[in-house]
Amino acid sequence: MAEQEQKNLLSDTQAGGRAVTMDGRGPDLAGDIMRAGAATVLVVGANGSLAGVSDAEDVRIVGDVPLDMAAERIEQMVRLDMVWLVARSDVTAGRYTQLYAMVAARNCPLICEADLTVLDSHMGRVPDDIAVQWLVQPEAVDRRMALIAAQPVRHMAVRDAARDEAMDRIDRLQDEVARISRLLGQLAGDAAPRPLDYGWPEHGGSDGRRDGVRAQSRSFYAMGRSMGGDDAARDRDWAKRVRRLIRQRRTRERFFPADLFADPAWDMLLDLFAARLERQVVSVSSLCIASAVPATTALRWIKTLTDAGLFLREADERDGRRIFIAMSDQAYSAMERYFEALAE
Repeated sequence: MAEQEQKNLLSDTQAGGRAVTMDGRGPDLAGDIMRAGAATVLVVGANGSLAGVSDAEDVRIVGDVPLDMAAERIEQMVRLDMVWLVARSDVTAGRYTQLYAMVAARNCPLICEADLTVLDSHMGRVPDDIAVQWLVQPEAVDRRMALIAAQPVRHMAVRDAARDEAMDRIDRLQDEVARISRLLGQLAGDAAPRPLDYGWPEHGGSDGRRDGVRAQSRSFYAMGRSMGGDDAARDRDWAKRVRRLIRQRRTRERFFPADLFADPAWDMLLDLFAARLERQVVSVSSLCIASAVPATTALRWIKTLTDAGLFLREADERDGRRIFIAMSDQAYSAMERYFEALAE
């Protein structure tokens, strides 16, 4: 098996987007194959074109296989650090279930590219114990950031001299989320908010999840019947105010470039706050649209805010394969206090 695996690595490894053969033809075998610290990546369904992946110096692509061959290939591999899936919109999400099960059994991270139209169905099928990086119409820098986030600890190193634009964007993202978390904690009366951990998540929430926080089970469909008349009237009034604020924010984009005002965390908080006041559920794809930024960026924010405890993942009680996003009680209380302060 070890000899066969070595042959697979040599024959399937790509350097600069071109296959490297065992007889030495191809660019720099020593540099591209024998990199002991490089993470091995099996690509599924990409058909040989992944900008920003094949030329990354700290990963080694060991194959690009179609979906119907992926499970067999995973079983044959001795070492597998990551699986990169390019999910096709013309293939039903159910056909990927076996692949997800194989990835979970190998306990390796998954990077999944999916169209926004099928994102919800795929997110609901991925097992909870898989650490996933979601991408929607990504650019090369988005793919590079996903590789950085998904790599196991043993492959990560501090290289100040090699910091690139992707790392700078990650730092800015973390700083902004930390600032929002502190502000919400102060508004909620929490003098010492919980520090955030942005490292590779070896620990999860109370239920063992590695990629976020799951709330206690509750029924979204019964929420509207549990409120008194006065509370319901107040919530309807507040919801109108929040929706009006959201419309005002979108109106700015008719007159100024949208990236001047990009604030996806706040836009998503407003949308989730209004939805909770209206007793409505919010899917992942809907929240990505509400963020007013590219979907891959929105997904990264959703994961970060979920890890911070501001967002919660909720399973649809009518269809367990569908995932909703909701506000945590702490975030909801902070938003209430914020709008009360505005009314003073």
